[in-house]
Amino acid sequence: MAERNIILVDPAHRDGLKPFAWARPVSSIRIGILTIAEKWQQRMNADISYDVPDYLVSKFPIKIEEENILIQAHLLPSLELTELIKTLSSGEFLVHKDSWVAAKLTKEQTHEFLAGKNLFAFKKQNVDEYVIRGIQHVWDIFQWNEFELNADFELITRGRMSQEADASNKIIGNKIFIEEGAKLSCSIINTTTGPVYIGKNAMVMEGCMIRGSLALCEQSQLKMGAKIYGATTIGPDCRVGGEVNNSVIQGYSNKAHDGFLGNSVVGEWCNIGADSNNSNLKNNYDEVKVWNYSSKRFIPTGTIFCGLMMGDHAKCGINTMFNTGTVVGYGANVFGDGFPRQYIPEFAWGGAAGFSTFQLDKFYQTANAVMGRREKSFSETDQKIARFIFNESMNSRSWEKAIEN
Repeated sequence: MAERNIILVDPAHRDGLKPFAWARPVSSIRIGILTIAEKWQQRMNADISYDVPDYLVSKFPIKIEEENILIQAHLLPSLELTELIKTLSSGEFLVHKDSWVAAKLTKEQTHEFLAGKNLFAFKKQNVDEYVIRGIQHVWDIFQWNEFELNADFELITRGRMSQEADASNKIIGNKIFIEEGAKLSCSIINTTTGPVYIGKNAMVMEGCMIRGSLALCEQSQLKMGAKIYGATTIGPDCRVGGEVNNSVIQGYSNKAHDGFLGNSVVGEWCNIGADSNNSNLKNNYDEVKVWNYSSKRFIPTGTIFCGLMMGDHAKCGINTMFNTGTVVGYGANVFGDGFPRQYIPEFAWGGAAGFSTFQLDKFYQTANAVMGRREKSFSETDQKIARFIFNESMNSRSWEKAIEN
């Protein structure tokens, strides 16, 4: 039985975490092995619910109890932070500079705070910056994946016995954990560079070469001959092949064929066509800039390595080429010769030669077909969320404005 009721409150900068925050709470983003919400749930022995924008409430409802712990949803749970939260008294906030971090509130106080996000009426306890770490930008997801993968590995495997690897595999080092039902065959796995976690009923096919750290989550598959460099996370029920380096695939997505994916984040229900590649380093080694949904412009990342940011339900055809730091919006479908632009809006249909709009009725058909292959469906609630995203992103599709004019 859970000891606590935690409400993960989407932060003020949630728009800056799109396209991954379009259709889900910020805390549903996977980094390491677990989502942010799953980390808090396990580390705090808690029930989890969400404070999200109105259009997401029907799918991600809030649960307010007599006593609640509120936490900024982009924050990652360190040991120091979780211990500080456990010491909070009722009506008290953890704060850093001008921002709140977490709080312990009654039902009435929770309603009061969420109505206006005003701290004046509450007690406050200041915390040092070193205990606070959270995702501020989309590229943080792959940049901090190694740290989180190591932390999650220790959390999940502590005190448990791994399944033995088949003798046909070559395992270098001993930091590997294989869950029940997972199958590995004739592959080389080097764990001296980081831990390797193989989830329940996952499969590593013949000839794969893996350098940790890696999380291959439940029901996912590495196709024959895949080359995986850490720190990489492949979420549940994915199919992945080719070459992958320091990337996070959220879940239920396919990159099943040859081609390179590096320093990238791929959402849920995506498909990357055969022999598609992304650049993760500019030819002149300049700092990469990435489209930001809050400022509606390209902003500097502070790094020379940054690849593809592909939102949920996006697809690309065979031999697609993505420039360094390309952002593909929710529901976009990219295909054709040449390099498409570095920001491809939501529900775009086309490529370098130009775009039209992927209309909602056609998008729904595709989403249902894709999810049906995993025995899931694109529900009416999902359709309403997609419709909201479609309408909210309309101004980003410049060709629609051109038609209107």
